[in-house]
Amino acid sequence: MTTAAHLSKLNAAQRKGVTYGESLANDAGDKGFRAGPLLIVAGAGTGKTTTLAHRVAHLALHDVDPGRILMLTFTRRAAQEMRRRVQEIVKEALDDKLGGRAQAVLQRLGWAGTFHSIGNRLLRHYAKHLSLEPNFSVVDRGDSADLMDSVRQELGFASKEQRFPRKDTCLAIYSYRINTQKSLKEVLEQQYPWCAQWEEDLTKLYRAYVERKQQLNLLDYDDLLLYWHMMMSEPRLAKHVGAHFDHVLIDEYQDTNKLQGEIVLALKPDGAGVTVVGDDAQSIYSFRAAAVENILGFPDQFEPKAEVVTLAQNFRSTQGVLDAANALMSEAPRQHRKHLLSMRGQGVKPRLVSVDDLPSQVEYVCNKILQAREAGVPLRRQVVLFRSGSHSDMLEVELAKRRIPFQKYGGLKFLEAAHIKDLLGILRWAENPRNALAAFRTLQLLPGMGPVNAKLVIEHLNSKANAWAALVPYEPPGDAKLAWRKFAELYQALGDPQRPWAGQVRLARDWYKPHMERIFEHVHTRIGDIDQLELLAGQYTSRERFLSELTLDPPQSTSDLAGKPLMDEDYLVLSTIHSAKGMEWDNVYILNVVDGSFPNEFSTGRADLIEEERRLLYVGMTRAKNDLSLIAPLRFQITSQPRTSDAHVYGGRSRFLTEKVLKAFDESAFQGSHLSEIALEAAEPLAVDVKSRLKQMW
Repeated sequence: MTTAAHLSKLNAAQRKGVTYGESLANDAGDKGFRAGPLLIVAGAGTGKTTTLAHRVAHLALHDVDPGRILMLTFTRRAAQEMRRRVQEIVKEALDDKLGGRAQAVLQRLGWAGTFHSIGNRLLRHYAKHLSLEPNFSVVDRGDSADLMDSVRQELGFASKEQRFPRKDTCLAIYSYRINTQKSLKEVLEQQYPWCAQWEEDLTKLYRAYVERKQQLNLLDYDDLLLYWHMMMSEPRLAKHVGAHFDHVLIDEYQDTNKLQGEIVLALKPDGAGVTVVGDDAQSIYSFRAAAVENILGFPDQFEPKAEVVTLAQNFRSTQGVLDAANALMSEAPRQHRKHLLSMRGQGVKPRLVSVDDLPSQVEYVCNKILQAREAGVPLRRQVVLFRSGSHSDMLEVELAKRRIPFQKYGGLKFLEAAHIKDLLGILRWAENPRNALAAFRTLQLLPGMGPVNAKLVIEHLNSKANAWAALVPYEPPGDAKLAWRKFAELYQALGDPQRPWAGQVRLARDWYKPHMERIFEHVHTRIGDIDQLELLAGQYTSRERFLSELTLDPPQSTSDLAGKPLMDEDYLVLSTIHSAKGMEWDNVYILNVVDGSFPNEFSTGRADLIEEERRLLYVGMTRAKNDLSLIAPLRFQITSQPRTSDAHVYGGRSRFLTEKVLKAFDESAFQGSHLSEIALEAAEPLAVDVKSRLKQMW
């Protein structure tokens, strides 16, 4: 099989994107592959991941060193999937039956990960150039908020007579300011107008927060991008970093923020070897500071302009669904235009169903879900999507009444569980003795060790240059004395730089177990999480990599405080559209497709936000493979009124459902059973002379 065999399964547009550029192989012995900047506009369901994986494999097959390929994704899982696919493609292309050559490519393809994880690795390598200590700790959002709150309290902002923003709001403002690179004044005016009066105090808070992180040798999520961005602003450092990589490939480019876009440009100012893949029509995360301008303006950043390849053959949805989606996006003012064509045939037209009110909407959806199930579509292949999490409240009640099992995306995340935070805190303090957040948490696991005594221990350790041996002679308060010797021994062992990483989690969990049993009830439900954490640790080469990667891309579930298990053969999926991006179902039902939801009422003041709402509806519609229903209630009950009241408002048709878009839908109406008229029995034949009686009144 020739190396061109890996292209045989691709369509013409995919092949063009994969092979763009030229091989450098010649008689003089040159190797590699040269390409200018490339934008692959990949419409929904058009094989984006397949195309990107094939391009990486194509580079490796043309003698590009996989160790000099940088792949940036938005989840660790996506990076792992990309590496797995590249290995399979190379194995097939080389007819590598034993897989040895493909495995060698995989092992060299080490620079694949999220922006934050790659930033973390680069910052540790270049730490001395940035006034950083390479053993800095990366703190998650929860710890960042706690640190922000500590500084907020110390500055006296929590005791102001007027309401000062809470810690999570303060952190959100800070994060948005960093990632958009807008001024604090702009951020407050545009995103947090109710906090605008606190601009001066927030400036003081953020300055103190930054200083505190520097004192403790901590970096938060935003710092990983910010420090990397600042490093790339120094031309010599930027050139040095960029020289490590011959090719840079970025997935989901429509979701990058301003910092990430400028980092990519600084890596390769001329665009040499840069390939970005994404779909501007699926840019829906501006609330996380994503900048759609990154992908819209990408071609014009270079001279000559970047090559643009558009993928429009859709492998997911029927043409009926795509016709509606195409019509919706055709009216967007600025975009990389494309017309999606189905590879699966015409299918049925999507439906736009007008219902009287919210109870009627719920009844319609439940009826259709059960009808589809009887027709052979399992519940798990059906989804109900909505703009905001609260929009499914009434539906959840009705599903429970009808005994239709469902799963709503969301829930307690692994790193939010108290016992996991405890064990990670033990390891984080060992990794960075100046990490006071981890120190406070760990010390207070000891009996009788409150915040005051914990602070004394930290001050003692600081005075001894943070040498773990200084814990041995320290005299703790009475209740902690019995446990102190084992505690000091633990940190002397964990703090030994010669001690191998293997076995350290076991050492920490053995010390922690009796304290966990003392602190928590139902410990057996938590031991499974500790076991899982130990298994995860074995996948990493060092303590630093384990702690950093787990913080940047944590597992999503835990047994801590878990609800009752879903013991059923099948279940319906409920999800916000934001959470459903990248997924697909046979049947899709979208609730509340009226103005106020699509577009959301909070987005109607700005044209750019209205266009993002259009893209959000597009993302919801293109999740459907076979059957799509948009439901539009006509009446909405006014909240906070007596039960006997019937005050309501009428919902206006979504401004996105223009006459052009409506032609792609079958329109119908549904009246709920609670509104059906009561049939009257036929009365005996009688005649009432109403006309004469009316005249007699005058």
